[in-house]
Formats: sequence, structure tokens, C-alpha cells
Amino acid sequence: MEIRQLRYFLTVAEELHFGRAAERLHIVQSAVSQQVRRLERELNAELFDRTTRAVSLTEAGRRLLPHAREVLAAEVRGRAAVDELRTEQAATLRLGTSAGLGTRLDAILDGFARLAPGARLELVTAATDARLRSVRSGELDATLLRGERPGTGLEFLPLWEDALMVALPARHDLAVRAVVDTADLAGLPLRLSPPSRNPALYDLVTASCREAGFEPVMGPEFTTAQDTLATIGFGMPSWTVFYAPHAEQLPVPGVVFRPLRNPSPVMRTFLAVRPDPPRAVLRALIEACHGA
Repeated sequence: MEIRQLRYFLTVAEELHFGRAAERLHIVQSAVSQQVRRLERELNAELFDRTTRAVSLTEAGRRLLPHAREVLAAEVRGRAAVDELRTEQAATLRLGTSAGLGTRLDAILDGFARLAPGARLELVTAATDARLRSVRSGELDATLLRGERPGTGLEFLPLWEDALMVALPARHDLAVRAVVDTADLAGLPLRLSPPSRNPALYDLVTASCREAGFEPVMGPEFTTAQDTLATIGFGMPSWTVFYAPHAEQLPVPGVVFRPLRNPSPVMRTFLAVRPDPPRAVLRALIEACHGA
């Protein structure tokens, strides 16, 4: 039993005339008759009494009628549900994010809600390389990214710059200073994510150390913010860096955050998007990011 057969049956039942039913369906009358006959053979029952003057429902036809209406109504509801999903997806943006955005992310969410009140922004957190792959494949519409990644086939829209702050043990001699000279960190083990995980930050920090005149002593890798800061605060003396907006949200006992100078390293954040012409809702996201 096919949806098409039920539709033809229902139209004939409403018109009680094969010719008028064919006109409503915009097909030839023979096609209507053929499909109704196939349905009758499948059900092994006559659905219509046919004479040269009139067409009327048989008992079998009358019993089938409400069920045919129910099936066709369910088809309409199913199509409407899929259409609704398609509309939602068209007005939904999937944005890749990373830790440490601080109040910047709040500003983006507020700005997007104001610029595109009928749209929805879905946040996705993943490793940098995974987010870039997802933007290229279309699984993500865009991703926030610190530092450019050339050769990815994506467009990088510059957004803002964040200063780096050093995280030090509160008991260390440098902790009493309001600002720490980068050169004074020489010899103190540095905890960083490896370049395979965060190449932009690794390159920025190591280049700043070399500019200050020393090669950094690499300590254990940066794991999570909580574990790394706990180790810095209460373990062997070491240091790491955080972006200024993130550091402000991390009051940790035993650890202090201080600005760096000579040099004062800063990291630029980009919005990575495909080079295709952006749809309107993506333009609203881009504007919200610039506003942040």
C-alpha cells in the first residue's frame, strides 16, 4: 500500500467522480483508475461501486476512508516536522570555542542575540585541529582561534588581542612585584602545552623568552588549569601563562598573576570561517565578534 494510492483513493472518495479527482490531482483519469485498482487488488476488496452514472463507496471503502485520512494527515505532519528542522538548522550557527575566552564569549553571545534575535548559537568545544577540520567540512560554521593557521584553506578574520600574564607561586620572590620582567623568569621551569596542542601559544612564549635573552627551561607539560595551578602554588616552583581575561577569573590559593614586560607578549584571536560568501546569520556573528 502506497501513500500515492491512498491519496488517489481519498480524492475519488471526496469527489465521487474519477474525472474530477484526476483534475484535482493534475493527472490523467486512467492513472487514477489504475492506482485505485492496484489498491483494491492489494486489499482484495472493492472500494467503489462504479456505474456509468455514479461512483459510490462500498462498505470496504467507507471503512478504509478514516484510516486513509489519518495516514495522509500523518504524512503532512511528518513533512512539516522536517521542514521545521530545516528552518531551525538554517537559523542555527555552530561556533567552535576554546577555554579562556572570559567575558569575551559573554559579549559575543549578547551581541549575537541582539543582532539575530530569531537565530540560535550553538557552542562546540574541541581541540584546535578538530575545530578547524569541522569548519572546513561544514560541521561548524566558524571557530574562534588564537593565532593564525596558514595553509588550512580558511579565512581568518582578526578580532582582538589579549595580553599574557604570568602565573607564579605566591611564595616566590617575583610575586611581590606588580609587573614581572620576562628575563627574570630565566631558570624557572616553564609549564606549557606542547606545540602539537597549542602551537600559537608555545611559539609566542618561547619567542618572548628568547627576545628577553634566554632559552626557557621546560618543566612538566600544562595539563588542566586547575591541576597546573595547584602544582605551581604548592609544588616545586615553576611558571606558566594565562590570557588576561582568563586569569581574572582564576583566583587560586598559592598563585599570583602578574603582567609581563620586556617584552609584553600579546596573542591575537581570529574567527576562522570558510571563504564562501557568508549567509546573513553568519554576518551577524562576525559583527558580534568584532563588537566583543
